[in-house]
Amino acid sequence: MHERTLSDLHTFLGPDGLLLGDRIGERHRGDIHGNLGVPPIAVARPRDTAEVSRVLATCSAAGIPVVTHGGRSGLVLSCSTREGELVLSTERMTAIESIDPDACTAVVQAGVVLQTLQERLEPDGLSFPLDLGGRGSCTIGGNIATNAGGNRVIRYGMTRELVLGIEAVLADGTVLDGLKPFIKNNTGVDLKQLFIGSEGVLGVVTRAVLRLIPKPQDTAVALCGLADFAQVRALLRHLRQRLGGDLTAFEVLWKDYYTRYLTLPKARLAMPDAHDFYVLVETSGSRDDGLQERFERALGEAIEQEIVENAVVAKSGAESLQLWEMRDLALEVSRTMGPSSGFDVSLRIADMAAFAGDLAALARGIDARCETLVFGHAGDGNLHLGVSHPLEVADGKSRVESAVYDLVRRYGGSVSAEHGIGVTRLAYLGHTRTEAEIATMRALKNTLDPDWILNPGRVFLREPAGSRS
Repeated sequence: MHERTLSDLHTFLGPDGLLLGDRIGERHRGDIHGNLGVPPIAVARPRDTAEVSRVLATCSAAGIPVVTHGGRSGLVLSCSTREGELVLSTERMTAIESIDPDACTAVVQAGVVLQTLQERLEPDGLSFPLDLGGRGSCTIGGNIATNAGGNRVIRYGMTRELVLGIEAVLADGTVLDGLKPFIKNNTGVDLKQLFIGSEGVLGVVTRAVLRLIPKPQDTAVALCGLADFAQVRALLRHLRQRLGGDLTAFEVLWKDYYTRYLTLPKARLAMPDAHDFYVLVETSGSRDDGLQERFERALGEAIEQEIVENAVVAKSGAESLQLWEMRDLALEVSRTMGPSSGFDVSLRIADMAAFAGDLAALARGIDARCETLVFGHAGDGNLHLGVSHPLEVADGKSRVESAVYDLVRRYGGSVSAEHGIGVTRLAYLGHTRTEAEIATMRALKNTLDPDWILNPGRVFLREPAGSRS
């Protein structure tokens, strides 16, 4: 049906730039978690913005829907291809083009893997502070498209706060060159914000100017055991007061998470499984400012005030990595539940304990065998949830998901804190965003992608002609 169009794409992309037929394989049908769609009609692998522009202009003229693939590490099925779709992969757009140590900025292509960038910056004494468990597979373009959060949001903010400029290509091939490396740039509408977090439905991000920080010279990490969530909140307040801006991460693991973690072959027993809550704390700063002493003093005060029952402080970089590993293995911990659904939600910190209790009761109400798992970036209001659904429970998955998102709505939370909407949460966008907001999103889509060829069926649906927005 699109033989002429595919021939044109093959001509300017070259044999390695366009994959057809048996050359496509499963890796371009879905994500790295094994969620596969139907084979795409082709996989375009451009090497630069000009080639992305030409691919989109060609597909737009032919009415071919395009799905963008980066590291394919997302959790909302956006990468799973549908009938008639073409994949645009950024896997060959891996250039770290420049690093400016004076301005603390880097210009990179969208296909650069997060960990690759982090490692490249080390010799320059710089760091890109975004960090998450999928660092070895996720790409900068994907991080921008989903406004990725991760472990250190409490100090550095989401991806949105770490991007100074982007270059993006619209559905018709128009290139928006917004690669301005300035923190201060008050020149009208900040167009980059339209694309950060929009999951590729408005345009394809091809390059970005990123904010860097001097690499922390000293880092202190500890695991704390606490008796209840009131103490978790008290510890967060205490560390913020005592450590200020040096507090980098505050990760909370409910007891069930730690218990399941200890069943993994890779698990290391950091402390006895004798507490209801475990908090992984990290602080970072300069080598000569007494960071470790201040950190241990603050933890000692928390123990004296009976906020913390037990604490293990890492004495080396290797021990810090071992403590962080229990958090990085979250997917493996979740798999110990068997068939389950995962969620990442935002809530008021003060509501988290009550929410977790209601979640457990809700799951048991569906089936007595349903179990829950709660953990996450509690310091910035983000929890990750797992709820099992035994295979014998009719429509267990859909019942669990509907009930959980209804609970999030009752608590006034967000149905997605950092993983996005994609396909799996599309029906629940209205739990967090108003009708007017969704109508405005559609208006933007209609303006920038009037034929709806970019990531169709993701985030929100096109309303039928004549329907009310």
